[in-house]
Amino acid sequence: MAVKKTQPERKEKTQAKTPERTSKNKFLKVKLVRSLVGRPQKQRDVVKGLGLRKLQSEVIRKDCPEIWGMIRKVQHLVRVEVVGEK
Repeated sequence: MAVKKTQPERKEKTQAKTPERTSKNKFLKVKLVRSLVGRPQKQRDVVKGLGLRKLQSEVIRKDCPEIWGMIRKVQHLVRVEVVGEK
């Protein structure tokens, strides 16, 4: 008796729903709240790329996926607030 090989059913890929974060008139206020002492160099570079220098320093950045990706890498070091206008 021959056995038919069947391919497993594939689930359709759905686009991940991104939150309504990105908008032309939204900005993010990013504040460095934890020290970089003892952190890996990659995390230090990300914080520098965000424009943060000293503890408690704040910068305002455009609300875009690239900035959110950087924030996610150092989310334990920064605090983020969404603001409407610059």
